[in-house]
Amino acid sequence: MLLLSVFGPLLAACDQLGIDTPQKAAERQVADARAVGSACRHALRAIEDCYTLNPKADKASVFAGWREMDEYMRENKLEGVAPVVPRPALGASKPAPKKSADDEEDADAEEEPKAAKAGKGKASGH
Repeated sequence: MLLLSVFGPLLAACDQLGIDTPQKAAERQVADARAVGSACRHALRAIEDCYTLNPKADKASVFAGWREMDEYMRENKLEGVAPVVPRPALGASKPAPKKSADDEEDADAEEEPKAAKAGKGKASGH
């Protein structure tokens, strides 16, 4: 009982310190997914594209946000905004790292023997 009276006020202060409870974290994830759905609809993206571009978002919440924005846009006769950022390729997860000057010299040195071999093969008629 003594421990509860000592630690009770400290635990209640977690909200004031910005420490998330599991319930608040879940609420935030739902709100974020709804916002993603709304943004997708406003950007004239299909719901399937929205799911593809945001695989970690809760699909039901994304759809709820998309549907709410669709209704709002229809009621107020609003046009969507075409997205400026192009849709990333489905297979590309990270851009290729930039090569340094040393890497380019190494790549050029490797290509010269390949080009010489290819030239010899063509000259001999193979």
